[in-house]
Amino acid sequence: MFLFNLAYVKPLDEIEGLLPAHIQFLDEFYARGKFLCSGRKEPRTGGVILCRCESRREAEKIRDQDPFFQEGAAEYEIIEFLPTKMSQDFRPLLR
Repeated sequence: MFLFNLAYVKPLDEIEGLLPAHIQFLDEFYARGKFLCSGRKEPRTGGVILCRCESRREAEKIRDQDPFFQEGAAEYEIIEFLPTKMSQDFRPLLR
């Protein structure tokens, strides 16, 4: 399991311009079953994506397809973690 911690490095007007392509990127990886949840940080300084990947390399390949990353609009911190305790509602998402 990986957490993508995005930090915007370009002004919000540039982020807004890339948002439709970023949403398409998100939709693609939700459809593939890779993303479990995502959203903006508050205050709006970036975002967070919870990603189900087999390896850091796979996570990096996914990150590389994000228009925010490709255009240098956001920096990505990729954090790998191993869920060991969770609610029963969350457990089926780990399959």
